[in-house]
Amino acid sequence: MSAYSSVVAEVDGAVGTITLSRPDKLNAFTIEMVEELRDALTTLAGSAAVRVIVVTGAGRAFSAGADVELLRRLAEQGDEATGRRLVDGMRGVAGVLREAPQPVLASLNGVAAGAGANLALGCDLRIAADTAQIGQVFMKLGLHPDWGGTFFLPRLVGPSRALELMLGAELVDAAECLRLGLVNRVVEAAKLPEATRAWALRIAEAPPLAVRRAKAAVYRSERASLEEMLDYELDAQLACFRSADGKEGIAAFFEKRRPRFIGR
Repeated sequence: MSAYSSVVAEVDGAVGTITLSRPDKLNAFTIEMVEELRDALTTLAGSAAVRVIVVTGAGRAFSAGADVELLRRLAEQGDEATGRRLVDGMRGVAGVLREAPQPVLASLNGVAAGAGANLALGCDLRIAADTAQIGQVFMKLGLHPDWGGTFFLPRLVGPSRALELMLGAELVDAAECLRLGLVNRVVEAAKLPEATRAWALRIAEAPPLAVRRAKAAVYRSERASLEEMLDYELDAQLACFRSADGKEGIAAFFEKRRPRFIGR
């Protein structure tokens, strides 16, 4: 992996992990950090050896959002061009998150606010420490939700609740996030790394071809008809049935053993 200054990218077996690493700034985003995140995600997504990607934060936060010192400087200087680069940087990140063949799991070790919240919501799955919080805090700064929040949030909680969270601009605790469907699982903070690793390994054991097709299908269904999805499912199922993994899965079932999927 490339050396980065504000993110750490590692591969351990079939699990690739990206850690946002500006802990003294609560992992707040600079333009360089956004670009490094996009590059690290792209690299892991392109690796056939990586079957699941984890995104987490160093220290006591997942990410507090955009660096407020950077925002103040841009506002004082009227530097809209640099502000555009910062906000539009998520376009590349969101694209990789959605197009990556692997599921992307956000492990929320602490607060995820503003852009940090929407990075988490852009991931496919979310596990949170019981001390974590998520917040659409933009309007406290007189700003509009960005980084895909107006896309991801209504799809998770519905339009009315999405507006409530955006207009309220408050941090929501982990238990309420679970109730609302903002996260999939909540665990004790001390057990988050272990629980994240266990879930990631479980996902990594699944057949990569079927996983890739299923992830694509779920997001395709947001804009497709039932008939179109039935056609897609037919093609995907036949492709999996023809694959070595399909044959292995069926054989393992009858032989009463764990299947060994190879991604072909």
